[in-house]
Amino acid sequence: MKLQDTAAIITGGASGLGEATARMFRDGGAQVTILDRDATRGAQIADEIGATFVETDVTSEASVQAAVAAAVKAMGKINACVNCAGVGTAEKTIHKDGAHSLDHYNRVIGINLVGTFNVARLAAVEMAKNEPTEDGQRGVIVNTASVAAFDGQKGQVAYASSKAGIAGMSLPMARDLSREGIRVMAIAPGLFLTPMLLGLPDEVRAGLAQDVTCPKRLGDPREYAELARFIVESGYLNGETIRIDGALRMR
Repeated sequence: MKLQDTAAIITGGASGLGEATARMFRDGGAQVTILDRDATRGAQIADEIGATFVETDVTSEASVQAAVAAAVKAMGKINACVNCAGVGTAEKTIHKDGAHSLDHYNRVIGINLVGTFNVARLAAVEMAKNEPTEDGQRGVIVNTASVAAFDGQKGQVAYASSKAGIAGMSLPMARDLSREGIRVMAIAPGLFLTPMLLGLPDEVRAGLAQDVTCPKRLGDPREYAELARFIVESGYLNGETIRIDGALRMR
């Protein structure tokens, strides 16, 4: 599938990895609808790049149904979905104040894992309505896992759980949707210059970069976007999670 023929919804498109993906897809000629909770920033980015914006809560079935319907109305179809919406927390299973907050755990799982599944399943319904390509494809879903899914550090139990779920979702969902001609992939980023890391002091970011094998730097969100574009355009990639981390293995 060529990017020029792509009509994509991108969650978390108002910042970080999602924003970089929205920009790159539009630069490549794709139609884009940004789904994000940040109405101000989302609308600003959409206006700047010539995309559509829909304020969306990925954990809400009604909100995502409305967003998908708005995207179809704006673009005529959906044949790509890139899920970048997510949150993180730092909390050990037990700590000086007691046990890990169940509310915190549920929030991370709800947004990262349940939210990803919620958007993916509803986008797939629309993708299944598309006319198939010559090799029977109707769409592609790209979800965002993390290297924490495989070697999460202490204090990352909620985040790592959610990202491991996304990685584990790829193959069974790809099998589920094979009859409809919909591919499902996941990207597992390492340390990227997203708003969370950009808020750290320079010396802290430099220290984190030293843990990366090669190159000794943090990832550029555009590199994530390039991989997302490659997945969309490479029709034989399916049911897999790809690490993009400079060979980082978390200590």
